[in-house]
Amino acid sequence: MRLGIAHHLGWAVAVTASEGHHVVDRRRIELIEPGMPAAPVEHEVQALDDAGAAALVAKVRASVVRATSAALADLAAALPEPVVSMSLRSWPPDFPDDIAAQRRAPFASRADSVMYLQVLAELGQERGWAVHLYDASAVEGQAARLLGERAADVLHGPRARLGPPWTKDHRMALAATVMAG
Repeated sequence: MRLGIAHHLGWAVAVTASEGHHVVDRRRIELIEPGMPAAPVEHEVQALDDAGAAALVAKVRASVVRATSAALADLAAALPEPVVSMSLRSWPPDFPDDIAAQRRAPFASRADSVMYLQVLAELGQERGWAVHLYDASAVEGQAARLLGERAADVLHGPRARLGPPWTKDHRMALAATVMAG
């Protein structure tokens, strides 16, 4: 099984597909525990010094690890076969780890998103899953070119077969599984 993730702040669309690109599971997964700020760098740390900001982000990150780990465990347990790969949106490889840098433009608007991606990648690797990164703006087109005549059926067919929801996030996550193959 190949897992594609289209994440947002605090939650994600997860689409799992077989080697033949058939959707086996699709669900919304929670990436953070209830009551925690989903975007601490962008919205919560302005009034804090760097040490306070780092402490808050560490607390939120720990919550993300717990919630995401539980969501991935539930997902994997529901599948008929093991997950072999997980595809995630890419992030800049040189994204700073330092909270002082993350609090400044241009990093502040992406720091929270990168945190979720990094946690997802770490948890996938811990489970022995190959982690693939994709360009969100290009992956659906790349998959369509690779699939050729099958593209419409593979990427849009699940809406007819499974019913709603089948959104752009679902297509992007599925397309990412195609490209991971």
